[in-house]
Amino acid sequence: MADIKHWDVEDNTFWEQTGRKIAYRNLWISIPALLCGFAVWMMWGIITVQMLNLGFPFTQEELFTLSAIAGISGATMRIPSSFFIRLAGGRNVIFLTTAMLLAPAIGTGIVLQHPDWPLWSFQLMALWSGVGGGNFASSMSNISTFFPKRIQGTALGLNAGLGNFGVTSMQIIIPLVMTVGIFGALGGEPMTLVTDSGWIFGKIAAGTPTWIQNAGFAWVLSLVPLAILCWFGMNNLKPISPDTGSPLVAFAKVTYLYTLAFIPSITILYLYLPAPTGLGLFSMWVAVPLDIIAAVLMMKLAAFGAMKENVAKQFAIFKNKHTWSLTALYVVTFGSFIGFSMALPLSISVIFGETHTLDATTGVWTHAKNPNGPSALQYAWIGPFVGALTRPVGGWIADKMGGSIVTQVISVIMALASVYVGYLMMLAFHSPTPEQYFMPFLITFIVVFAASGIGNGSTFRTIGVIFDRQQAGPVLGWTSAVAAYGAFIAPVVIGDQIKSGTPENAMYGFAIFYALCLILNWWFYLRKGSEIRNP
Repeated sequence: MADIKHWDVEDNTFWEQTGRKIAYRNLWISIPALLCGFAVWMMWGIITVQMLNLGFPFTQEELFTLSAIAGISGATMRIPSSFFIRLAGGRNVIFLTTAMLLAPAIGTGIVLQHPDWPLWSFQLMALWSGVGGGNFASSMSNISTFFPKRIQGTALGLNAGLGNFGVTSMQIIIPLVMTVGIFGALGGEPMTLVTDSGWIFGKIAAGTPTWIQNAGFAWVLSLVPLAILCWFGMNNLKPISPDTGSPLVAFAKVTYLYTLAFIPSITILYLYLPAPTGLGLFSMWVAVPLDIIAAVLMMKLAAFGAMKENVAKQFAIFKNKHTWSLTALYVVTFGSFIGFSMALPLSISVIFGETHTLDATTGVWTHAKNPNGPSALQYAWIGPFVGALTRPVGGWIADKMGGSIVTQVISVIMALASVYVGYLMMLAFHSPTPEQYFMPFLITFIVVFAASGIGNGSTFRTIGVIFDRQQAGPVLGWTSAVAAYGAFIAPVVIGDQIKSGTPENAMYGFAIFYALCLILNWWFYLRKGSEIRNP
């Protein structure tokens, strides 16, 4: 039965006799659906690298904007997604948002066959891919309602951690499917690599035929059966979602709110992006807060009827100071994971895939293709893989030790590791042989990813302890929405600093932020006399 009218998993008898089976069935279906959402959202981080290798007529800065646009779109989509479950029901929401991924997957496959098309057509597909980013908020909000508090850290860690493998899966699968015409004549003609590319097993030589369009088309093969599985295997919990209406009404609510979220994204991007795409009126640090505020206001003002009442109830989370402190802490963990996942492939290609020589007379640096440079497509997947792998571990440790103490430890590790990564980036960017610094850079970055993964699980565990069941879901969704702006901020910050010749400053800035949040975590949850000690 799709709708479940009684749900009380804090009652051990109910959990053991009824709840456990239903909860885990929904979890195991949720995980691959979320994985595909991450894959479609984050695929531009890999696609842009291959566009560079194929000689698409765009600058490095323009390619960085594609990753950034997908990042800001996905983050903005999470704001309405935070409230979908109560408004429309878990089964309805997860089915529809999974099916929605077909549009950007197919659209991306189409535009990638036309390198002569204008930049805005690629930017439109990157924007549309943000639907996959929005899915995380609704997925986590949904799964949190199925499990008792005592194991929420583990359950949410599994959903998020294994779902996060969508980043790694995408970074492995896309380079693989681009080597073969898996769709025959229907998939279009291949293009020829201008420079060396790569995949998990090594380099691919220039001159090799490449089906870059498969980066989008390939996801259709998994999305169709997954959408069917979501519809027939998942449940709506009526105590959590009492006023969903019919499935068509529920779908209309989700589509309406998602459409509203696109409006601020498009508007802010137009004002932020430089000509010829936009007006270039203000910096990213203005664009992000404006986008968040506009999306929240748009949702509040445009809701109507019973939807308006439900949205108003869930907006109560903004009156709780712990919503804001935990949002900052989740930016440290998930924001770093998703931001570095998006920015790392192109960063490797630019910093280590080129040689950097200083003209002693003019003081000008020149950059040329590095024949000994590492392939981003061979190595970029490792960091997100480790981050996703450690996330369930972080949830499990937090269930045993307390979420805040775990968050404190990983914040220290991330701050120190980021400083060293920045130092190595500086050395590489000012060296004619940057490849000598690549392995220490990669290993240290993997440490950052591992710590961020553990912190993802520990922060969600803290949310489950502090908030009641009605508010925990929206808070989970909201914190993940704001943290997802890391997928916009990291590519822009790193890209801008590379352009300025100081990539290390990006990592030093992140380290300072981690240190400030370490103090915040101690003040709210660990110091003697804090309102809530965890532990």
